[in-house]
Amino acid sequence: MSNDKTLLVFGHGYSASALSVLLIAAGWRVIGTTRDKARLPEMAAIGVEGRLWSGDGPAADLAGDLAQASHILLSVAPGAPGDPVLNAFGADIAGSNRLEWLGYLSTTAVYGDHQGGPVDELTPLKPTTTRGQWRVAAEAGWTELSQSGGLPLHIFRLAGIYGPGRGPFAKVRAGTARRIIKAGQVFSRIHLDDIAQTLLASINRPDPGAIYNLCDDEAAPPQDVIGLAAELLGLPLPEAVDFDTAELSPMARSFYGESKRVRNDKIKTKLGVRLLYPTYREGLAALLAKETEA
Repeated sequence: MSNDKTLLVFGHGYSASALSVLLIAAGWRVIGTTRDKARLPEMAAIGVEGRLWSGDGPAADLAGDLAQASHILLSVAPGAPGDPVLNAFGADIAGSNRLEWLGYLSTTAVYGDHQGGPVDELTPLKPTTTRGQWRVAAEAGWTELSQSGGLPLHIFRLAGIYGPGRGPFAKVRAGTARRIIKAGQVFSRIHLDDIAQTLLASINRPDPGAIYNLCDDEAAPPQDVIGLAAELLGLPLPEAVDFDTAELSPMARSFYGESKRVRNDKIKTKLGVRLLYPTYREGLAALLAKETEA
């Protein structure tokens, strides 16, 4: 990879940070926006040039960054008014003559509920949550812009993300973890490092218009993941609670309204990805080992 490449990230958060580390090590320049001033030192520590952007309307100081970006990663969640980046910068991005790759981080919530059945990138989008509906609208908006403006758009539908600082161990250690039991419920997951390597593989092998599911090889019941975390820690199995009677936030309960097994064949066949953590078992074991080393 050449060191004249510049990645501009809108919404430089958890997933983008892992990709940035890989690119900066390869000599790239990475610029990232955040709405939280407190995050700027953390971004600078890994070599990212931070920019403050509220997510509401254009920002004049980003015009130069947009002009220099050879690659753009879109990682800002849409809301009722639509996708904030599309609304504020869509025309500027469409007018870029330097852009080689445009990546949009979406979610597998766009597929809706399949009662534990399989979904792939060709499955019709039938979201059952408001969050999923907003994502479908955002995907459609970016697709329309890319088709009219000839943009090299790539869409990545992410399953549940876990990794350093985002695993079940803290709750299990604190004794606050519960095994919520709902018959037939499964979730797909993806480790942070596998998100980063898949995005990098796409950057190295662009295919404008492509859509990829980002998940590991095994959708699993959530109680199994909590159970393994407790086993790895040598702690008692957390309490089993029936979903129907469990006290859950509306957001948490909405997640249980969808059950599907997301297929990831395409990232393997088209991008040559070999997952570092094919299931949550390898992923949790590696996270704990890293914690122990630290």
